[in-house]
Amino acid sequence: MRYSNVLLTGAAGKIGSALRKALAPKCDHLRISDLRPLSAEHPSEEAVQCDLNDADGVRRLCEGMDAVIHMGGRASDGPWPQLLQENIVCTMNLLEAARINGADRVLFASSNHVTGMYPIDRRIAGRDPVRPDSIYGLTKAFGEDATAFYAFKYGVRGFCMRIGTFAERPAHRRALSTWCSPADLVRLVEVGLSADYVHEIVYGVSKNTRSWWDNSAAERLGYQPLDDAEDYAFQVEHIAPDNELERNFQGADRVSDDFSGREEWLRR
Repeated sequence: MRYSNVLLTGAAGKIGSALRKALAPKCDHLRISDLRPLSAEHPSEEAVQCDLNDADGVRRLCEGMDAVIHMGGRASDGPWPQLLQENIVCTMNLLEAARINGADRVLFASSNHVTGMYPIDRRIAGRDPVRPDSIYGLTKAFGEDATAFYAFKYGVRGFCMRIGTFAERPAHRRALSTWCSPADLVRLVEVGLSADYVHEIVYGVSKNTRSWWDNSAAERLGYQPLDDAEDYAFQVEHIAPDNELERNFQGADRVSDDFSGREEWLRR
């Protein structure tokens, strides 16, 4: 399938770079953007440097775009002022720019840390209540709600991908449940670009035998992951944290960060 006018933010990042390489041959026009300077490397690409904090610049960035893949922002926890700007203000600027310019849809890079406070024995889906494990996860939960607002009020479709452990291969026991191969994430993004929906929350995860997440919403829209972390289990199953919280909760080290010590509360 070919796609017409697509904007990819965060195109210089690890995930953005992988998506750019895969999507450029399939797009009539792929506008790539990042805070860092980029150069077009494919005939379909147009490189535009943009600070997503600049609302006017973001409006120009979205001109003529049918779909936006938002991979920009801060991908880790950090000081609240930075997370506020990079993951909330920038997301709102982009959604508003998409609305003003008449974009059909926004694909939002959410995170599995939106639900990191669930125990690993709890299988969950996008419809379950959020349980963020960090301020970072909280900002991503906000982004999911913001895309819902723009979808149901303004008709800008929202496709929220709670991305798991994105890597060429799983590196530890947790990733046997959370791994998302680059090829499978490309498959999920292509579903987000082509499927018919209003607002969906899905997991960016491969077809892992040990997955904690019910991804039937993505499968209903046509997502067919092919990779399974179980193929690497014999290599990485022994690599697990000593910390009990990190072993038992889906968010791993994000759960133990700044933890108050109320283990009995977490068992509820």
